[in-house]
Amino acid sequence: MSAAEEIGSVASLWRYPASSLGGERLDAAPLRTDGVEGDRLFGIVDAATGVIAKPDSDRKWHPVPRIAARLDGGALEIKVPGGNWLPAPSDAADKAASSFLGFDAAIRRFEEGTTLEAPRYKKAPIHLLTTASLAELKAQHPGGDPDPRRFRPNIVVDMPRVPGHFPETDWLGRRIAIGEVELEITDPCRRCGFTIIGQDGFEFDADILRTLVRKNRHNLGVYCEVTRPGTVRPADAMRFLD
Repeated sequence: MSAAEEIGSVASLWRYPASSLGGERLDAAPLRTDGVEGDRLFGIVDAATGVIAKPDSDRKWHPVPRIAARLDGGALEIKVPGGNWLPAPSDAADKAASSFLGFDAAIRRFEEGTTLEAPRYKKAPIHLLTTASLAELKAQHPGGDPDPRRFRPNIVVDMPRVPGHFPETDWLGRRIAIGEVELEITDPCRRCGFTIIGQDGFEFDADILRTLVRKNRHNLGVYCEVTRPGTVRPADAMRFLD
C-alpha cells in the first residue's frame, strides 16, 4: 500500500463536552494538540461526596449517558430524557440531573490541580475507531449492536471490513493524515464496562465486552496524538504517512 493511498474516509465526528454524558455529533471537528476543541470540559459528580461519575464500575451511574450534552457558543447545555436544554453548571441543570438519576448530582467544570480533573484524557487526546472494526465485532457477536456511541470515539473512519481483524489495532506507531490534520497512533483503546451500558436505541449487553476480551485482547479502536492540528470534516480522506 502506497503512502498516498486512501484507506478510508471520515464517517462521523464526535465530542463529549461532559464526561460520561451523551456525545455531540459534529459537522466539523477542530483538532488541537490537546484534542477536539471543547471535548471533556465538564464532569458530573455525586453531590454528597464530590466523587465523579463512574458508569463503568458503578451501576447507579448507568443512566448518565442518556443525558445529552452539547456546547452552544462555547457554553455547556444538558438535557435529560423528556426535558429541555438547560445551561450548565446551574441549579436547574443539577436539579434535572438529580431527578433523573434518583440521587443528588451536580455538573462541574474540570479544573487543573484540583480533585476534579481528567488526567486520563491527556495521554492520548483523540480516539479513532473504524467501521471495519465495528463490522468485525458484529460478525463475532451477531446478536449485539456495536453502535459507535458505546465506544465514544472522536473520529469514526469508514473502511471495508477485514474479516478476522480489527485493523486499526495493527497500526500502532504509524502516522496518518485525515484531511489537513496529521495524527500518530500511540495506543490501543482498552475497553471498560461503559461499553455494555444501554443507551437510547440499544440495550445493555455484557457480551459486547466479553467478545472484545476474547477476540481482541480487550481492545477496540486506538488513541492518537495530534502532530499537525487543523479541522477534520466528514468525508475527509485518511491515508498513511509512512
